[in-house]
Amino acid sequence: MGRLLDLLEKERRKLNQLGEASLKQAIPLWENPEVQEQSRKMDELVARVSEMRAKHSRVVR
Repeated sequence: MGRLLDLLEKERRKLNQLGEASLKQAIPLWENPEVQEQSRKMDELVARVSEMRAKHSRVVR
């Protein structure tokens, strides 16, 4: 799970960088395909982490 959390943090930093660059160029975030793609990656990773935590909590109980 640690590797997945590390990946999540790396991808979060990338999303922040893309978002900041987009805003500096006055490009709305919803119109920037790179930001949208990175956001989808983050959504998928967050879902995976949530699933793993849910499975873990079921096993522990």
